[in-house]
Amino acid sequence: MLTTYEGAIMIRGKGTGFVSHPDFTEDIVIEREALGFALDGDIVKIKLKKKVSGRRQEGTVEQVIKSAHRELIGSVKEKQEGSKTVFYLQPDNHRIHIRPLLPGATTNDLDTKVAVEISSWPSPNIEPIAKISETLGRTGDHETEMQAIIRSGGFSKDFPESVQKSAHDIYEKREQIFAEAIADPKRRDMRDVVTMTIDPKDAKDFDDALSCRILKNGNVEVGVHIADVSHYVIEGEPLDNEAVERGTSVYLVDRVIPMLPEVLSNDLCSLRPNEDRLAFSAVFELTPKAGIENAWYGQTIIHSNKRYSYEEAQTTLDKNEGDYLPELKTLMSLSRTLRKRRYADGAIAFEQPEVKFELDERGAPIKAYVKHRTETMLMIEDFMLLANREVATYINKKAKSQSRDLAFVYRIHDVPNPDKIEELATFVHALGYDFEAKKGIVHAKSINQLMKEVEGKPEENLIKTASIRSMAKAIYSTKNIGHFGLAFKYYTHFTSPIRRYPDLMAHRLLRRHLDGSNIGPKETAKYEQISIQSSEREMEAVSAERDSIKFKQVEYMINRVGEEFEGVINGVADWGIYVQEQDTLADGMVRLSSIKSDFFEHEAQKYRIRGQRTGKIYRLGDAVRVKLVRADKDERQLDFELVEKT
Repeated sequence: MLTTYEGAIMIRGKGTGFVSHPDFTEDIVIEREALGFALDGDIVKIKLKKKVSGRRQEGTVEQVIKSAHRELIGSVKEKQEGSKTVFYLQPDNHRIHIRPLLPGATTNDLDTKVAVEISSWPSPNIEPIAKISETLGRTGDHETEMQAIIRSGGFSKDFPESVQKSAHDIYEKREQIFAEAIADPKRRDMRDVVTMTIDPKDAKDFDDALSCRILKNGNVEVGVHIADVSHYVIEGEPLDNEAVERGTSVYLVDRVIPMLPEVLSNDLCSLRPNEDRLAFSAVFELTPKAGIENAWYGQTIIHSNKRYSYEEAQTTLDKNEGDYLPELKTLMSLSRTLRKRRYADGAIAFEQPEVKFELDERGAPIKAYVKHRTETMLMIEDFMLLANREVATYINKKAKSQSRDLAFVYRIHDVPNPDKIEELATFVHALGYDFEAKKGIVHAKSINQLMKEVEGKPEENLIKTASIRSMAKAIYSTKNIGHFGLAFKYYTHFTSPIRRYPDLMAHRLLRRHLDGSNIGPKETAKYEQISIQSSEREMEAVSAERDSIKFKQVEYMINRVGEEFEGVINGVADWGIYVQEQDTLADGMVRLSSIKSDFFEHEAQKYRIRGQRTGKIYRLGDAVRVKLVRADKDERQLDFELVEKT
């Protein structure tokens, strides 16, 4: 076995690192004193320590190969060291374990958000020296916080000049590019088929559309049409290189940080209504029972007849009147069959509530609500899943027919770690639910049964969250292992190339396989590296999105200090219980010291606290009423007190 490995390091808690590697079933642990100069997300070279029986494999960072942080974002704070006042950076990213010293800071910088660059770090045993490169604004201000979240994730709303010029040049040549595309005999003209987009009402980029027509034999032709970004964004050019670095668009509560300049994402590539557009399509001939009779994959020209929002399409179906009602009804009938079959095959129903905000002109939240999922949302999801699965399946059938592997980018989801499933089983049993898991092996049907049982219960969201955390993370890879959560043997991401780089790779690779082009090992290795990077950027984008929601939840609650709320206990610790408020899904803490009626002790094995004198019990999943006593925007924390029933 090798003694040195390379990989991305994750740093959690107060400075414990973890490096995953295919040769190990568990992450390699890097204790704080062995981190060297590594920060969370860095690509590092590690050396294994001698294995200690009964303990996980440990290692030491030998070298930082690639830093994940050009800058650090945070608030300027001060501390006393003897008689001297020292200024330092409190990073917004809680996974950054260092607190760089800021010798150039003054009292005027206190409680501002800043970007800093490390100027000196002579030893891992001391804090680095950094200088402020930019002041973003006052801590707590809406625009300051949004910019800090964007920059902390390594994202930027602005594109380099060379990238903007490339996008502008493409736009200027759009008529010539379109004319050349139409002249391509491989491109199918589907402008005569009824086609529509169905998206959120505030969507600006439309990267998928559906077409529908009844065939003479009674079957239905359904076209899943995806924006043909690969026709405009050429591999290796500045526009493409920037998209690789970004990896994904980022969706914050008040804005989108696009992967591509808006002249492409919102205009030229977007499948806008009443305009001819270039698409890459998966066209299926489906029986009335959603069986696939035939499938065709290739580039097309389409014309969207209608831009529906989810709500408008749902209203058309509910009222049984409106534009393209027959097509909508046909699509909905097929999607219901596809969905029912998917769950019967073992796909897991992990639907989680999503909180949305209405903001005023200053960006302050004036309303928070849980987003309602219409069936038209599920319908679009069903057809996107169909296209993603069938494109990946097509590649594998083609590979088998040629008796060789074909380079492709898959969306894979490994089976759950048995230890995590055992923990989940213990957890749900403590809440009074049956859950079949033998030696950490679980079948998707057992998870679905649990999801069905908790539906509508106060602890529903809690158990769904715990179940998701017990699962492996879905990632991108050129090595297919299937998708456990969807119960698909083959799966890719093909349907969102405007906002996800792996989808753009899937389009390019599919085109090359349709043309019979050979892709060698060196090129495949490049796609694997980009897949790994795209997976990391996706996680950073999700983190930024969650941070923006968390900030708005706390900001919304600031004006409601003193009010009472209904909540559910979603965490129990030695120092208190965590409660999720039900209207905004905001999390807050009830400190044990604030419960005056009794002295409560934490019974960790039973996921509860218990009063010594009264025997009163508060357990995980219990519905409780709480009063908000503090909301701290800087720390993004809420403090509750229990409103105890007499």
